[in-house]
Amino acid sequence: MSPQATGWAGRSWRADPGRGPLEVSQPMEYGIALSAGADAWRWVQRAEALGFSHAWFYDTQMLCADPFVAMAAAAVHTSRIRLGTGVLIPSNRIAPVAANALASLNRLAPGRIVCGIGTGFTARRTMGQTAVKLAELREYVRVLRGLLAGEVVEWSSEGRSRKVRFLNPELGLIDLESPVPIYVGAMGPKARALAAEIGEGWINFALAHPAALADVGSTLEAWRAAGQDPSDCHSAGFTLGCILAEGEPCDSARARAQAGPLAAVAFHNLMETPLPGPLPPELDALVSRYREFYERYEPADARYLNLHRGHLMFLRPEEEPLIGPELIRNLTFTGTEAELRERLGELEDAGYRQWVIQLVPGQEQAIEDWARLLLSGS
Repeated sequence: MSPQATGWAGRSWRADPGRGPLEVSQPMEYGIALSAGADAWRWVQRAEALGFSHAWFYDTQMLCADPFVAMAAAAVHTSRIRLGTGVLIPSNRIAPVAANALASLNRLAPGRIVCGIGTGFTARRTMGQTAVKLAELREYVRVLRGLLAGEVVEWSSEGRSRKVRFLNPELGLIDLESPVPIYVGAMGPKARALAAEIGEGWINFALAHPAALADVGSTLEAWRAAGQDPSDCHSAGFTLGCILAEGEPCDSARARAQAGPLAAVAFHNLMETPLPGPLPPELDALVSRYREFYERYEPADARYLNLHRGHLMFLRPEEEPLIGPELIRNLTFTGTEAELRERLGELEDAGYRQWVIQLVPGQEQAIEDWARLLLSGS
């Protein structure tokens, strides 16, 4: 098969690990992710002009603005780019309210709204909570899907099951005609199996490149085990990183600002959910140093209030000395243009259908660098 000029790498197929190449009808797409804010639409507008396919908005109520407000502003300032929740947390809004918000956005931007849903890492941990159960996520998706299809749906609330539906969509206040694709944020094997079983898209937050490749491979296997066609798996990988100039170190001020917050997330996670096995000695030493100041956070019964401040947005002063070049290189999408092009080729071949770069607050101008790398067609 002669490759077509699709995407930056000219690929028209992706590999299914262990099964040979899978034909796909679309090349890799590229999106941006944003911490929701009142003026986030300006960067979405720029992303559309540059050729990005999606703009995703985080649903982290204790860290940034409401995603639906930011998406509405973006919807009226753009005409082509798709707008998604990345990801919506079921506990933040009851399913009928979330369905209404999505249908309302769909009226502003018909056919351009995408719904990412997850069990809640940051959004819930910033309030001292753990992730919602996968059974709750499954039920939430079922209700959302039914309501957005205009159906009467059984919905449980306050200990009772009730029938609900939109009562007068014919007035044109909401749009139930244009489809709203659903993606499930699934990091662990059980969540990936759920996404495969219900046949929805898949969102992954990728820290390390080898792990990102392994994750998509296991996701495709989960689709196969569920009797689904792996080529129908719409997979989106989210990351932070920095395109280094030749000779620029991984821990330059620019790289630390753009990529460092992702490396710090590894520490945030390890403070609250330690790994069952031993860490490499060099990382174990860093975790021990991180724990020293973590255990000094006040109030002692709510250390999460300090731990997650700036999560995926900036490095706190006490974190700065621990985020060195090795962590940034190994845990983020950081490298020279040539290195990142090679990684992108491997990601696309492994099965990712979309790669999403988060723009860090105050570093949004990096979108120009990413556009040159991802959308140049070279």
